[in-house]
Amino acid sequence: MKPLFTIHAGEYLVGLHVQKSLKLNAWIPAKDIGIDLLVTDSDNLHAVSLQVKYGKDFLPEMKAELRSPLRCVSWFTLNRAKLDTSQAQFWVFVLQGFKSDAPDFVVIPTAEVQRRMTEIHGSDGGKLQSYFCSTENNQCWETRRLRADDMKQIANGTFEDPARDFTKYLNENGWAAVANKLKS
Repeated sequence: MKPLFTIHAGEYLVGLHVQKSLKLNAWIPAKDIGIDLLVTDSDNLHAVSLQVKYGKDFLPEMKAELRSPLRCVSWFTLNRAKLDTSQAQFWVFVLQGFKSDAPDFVVIPTAEVQRRMTEIHGSDGGKLQSYFCSTENNQCWETRRLRADDMKQIANGTFEDPARDFTKYLNENGWAAVANKLKS
């Protein structure tokens, strides 16, 4: 039997956060059109569309020296064509780590995630593998294909690469852009 109504864990966590923490409304489209959630202001007059991706935490599989300073390392498989043609205004990557009670959210405008993924991974191929890593000092990095030395620098807070730095989209920073969009 095909389920009549299902959402995945990431969509649930985003919807819960939107309603409880941001005091906004979350809506689930009746049909899959590449938009997972709509977020509206409290008066339901302005809407923002979200595409939500959920990733498993791979931090327990990392070297012991990295586990303490890192909060979560999640792996996402993206469809390049769907990313390039996405009509969602924001993409939300949900990083649910084993170390934390609450997930981290990378909330990024669609055009920016398209640009960054092309800059980091190129424009070839149908599938795009992306690793997001959040740290205990509230930084966020895209870490796919980084060397062990780079991961150590991320862990100690000295890594620098503007294309891979997603800190300005992490948690409150990213959600502020959604709230501002609802005001316009």
